Amino acid sequence: MKTRSRIILLISSVIFGLIVAFVSVIYVFISDYSFTDFYKRLEIRSFSTARSELDSNNSGDLIREFKGEYLEELVNEEQFIIQLESGKSRQELADENNLPVQLLKSISKASSGTYQKDNTFYCGIYFLSENNVPYLVITSAHNYYYEHHMNYLRSIIFISLLISSVIIVLLSYWLSRRMIVPVKNITQQVANIGSDKLYLRLEYKDQDYEMSELANAFNNMLDRLETSFETQSNFISNASHELNTPLTSIIGEADVALTRIRSTEEYVESLNSILVEAEKLNKKTKALLFLAQTAFNGKQLVFKLVRVDQLIMDVKETVNRLHPDNKVHIDFSLLPDSPMKLKISGNEQLLHLALCNIVLNAYKYSNNQLVTISLGMSSDKLIIFVTDTGIGIPEDEIKFIYDPFFRASNTTNFEGYGIGLPLTRNIIKIHNGEIKVNSVVNKGTVIEIRLPKKFAGVID
Repeated sequence: MKTRSRIILLISSVIFGLIVAFVSVIYVFISDYSFTDFYKRLEIRSFSTARSELDSNNSGDLIREFKGEYLEELVNEEQFIIQLESGKSRQELADENNLPVQLLKSISKASSGTYQKDNTFYCGIYFLSENNVPYLVITSAHNYYYEHHMNYLRSIIFISLLISSVIIVLLSYWLSRRMIVPVKNITQQVANIGSDKLYLRLEYKDQDYEMSELANAFNNMLDRLETSFETQSNFISNASHELNTPLTSIIGEADVALTRIRSTEEYVESLNSILVEAEKLNKKTKALLFLAQTAFNGKQLVFKLVRVDQLIMDVKETVNRLHPDNKVHIDFSLLPDSPMKLKISGNEQLLHLALCNIVLNAYKYSNNQLVTISLGMSSDKLIIFVTDTGIGIPEDEIKFIYDPFFRASNTTNFEGYGIGLPLTRNIIKIHNGEIKVNSVVNKGTVIEIRLPKKFAGVID
């Protein structure tokens, strides 16, 4: 069933159900009221009959005159005046007057009583005459008002429900159409968006909050998809270039060496050139494979408790071995009192690799100027800052720094493959951490790494 049909059915059912329930309550109350009202009419007639027939003063004449002039006669109306004689039971009195015995018993107990048999209603009162003679005065009649009025009410209800049904269906159709219009508009706009038109975005009205949220969420998804497509395109383009360059050099060098017979020294030189290019190709291939491996969720990795201060010092030692002349400085001025607060859960080798990549980049792109590694903490995270005073990153290129093989436009004089930062980000993500980069061209870069103190993957 279509959504629109379900909306029409749901709205119609709910509104029609409420109307039927409301009308049913009204019908029951009116029905009860018609009984109560008719019993009241009978009670008035019984009382007026008792006063007019059993009182000997002038008021009886007045009551008879009032009754004849103002009280219309009911359908099959009958009056019964029964003297309560001693020695006769209620059953005997009921049989003599062809009256229900339950009515007589209820009147005797409560001074008044009512009874219904089919559509004939009885109402009687207990009356004590001037001579202190007890009587039961009963009036019975056919309840024409109930039959006539309730039949009329039923006809009105039936016609009203028919008319209401038509109105409800039309109203539901109009409401469903109005509710579906924004969805149709979004559907039509989405149909125009393809892999070649990811720049398109959904238009929406601010006053329609739910549709605005839906369109906004979809636009955010399109932003991520567009970025992903651009990243993939850049990756393919850059990877093709980076892998093709050493392959071209290897093939070219081999072709040159094979064009004619050469001396041993020339062959050695050619083989050395081929070896250099092959090593570059090997490093790039390994970097790509490692990058692909760290793109997974890290469930197969082993995590244990790692002291971040010791990790930073190990990274400093690695940098010292590679570049003994480095100016990397460690700032531990904000260390907490307890060393237990410096422990996080993670894979020490991966964290060491990630931090090494950042520190070595800072060393390289700052031309061996001062690089500071600082360690701080918040309530639930340990924060590592790596600050340099190097060439920085152009502001409009920061969004591409995590694309594999991407290198900023001002790094042409520096060697590199553009794998370090994407690899580092993957490692940090595996550890449920965050990495932020703030950079100003020719002033330096600050990289902030936030790692949670507790992590579900920990294995002591």
